[in-house]
Amino acid sequence: MAELSFKSVGEAPSVSQNAENRDDRAPIGLVTPMRLSTTQKDIFEMNYDIQDQISDNLRNLILTNHGERLGMQDFGANLTPLLFSLTGGSFEQEVMKRIKAAASKFLPFIDLETFEINYDNRDTEKGFATVVMMVTYGIPTLGVTGKKIQVVVNAGG
Repeated sequence: MAELSFKSVGEAPSVSQNAENRDDRAPIGLVTPMRLSTTQKDIFEMNYDIQDQISDNLRNLILTNHGERLGMQDFGANLTPLLFSLTGGSFEQEVMKRIKAAASKFLPFIDLETFEINYDNRDTEKGFATVVMMVTYGIPTLGVTGKKIQVVVNAGG
């Protein structure tokens, strides 16, 4: 039988060494787009604040099209079909209508406040444009108003 020395085992890291890399709160959800965590606590970056998670959820709801979410075929604002026909004054109204319908169904605890839309036409010679939407919303149950998210989508046509 071989004799082993405890000197070769090493030492467990002390609690104080990992304390600066830890958040003792329980995570609420994943940060999207998913990325590896920079801390030792989680594999992926996580949201620990309810407002951050709601903002992430609203952005994902706006960017999701019908049929993209497994088991929830009507989930999302379904904006892609509109993005190939940017001409016409009803585009902004239809985008707002779809975002409002999706939010009232899947995130009924938020109040949509304002909507801004801008177009970046730098790639129009290639047939593409970038649509930048700014949505301002509130969360009455948390006493939050004036929270903004920016959603960027590419349009063709």
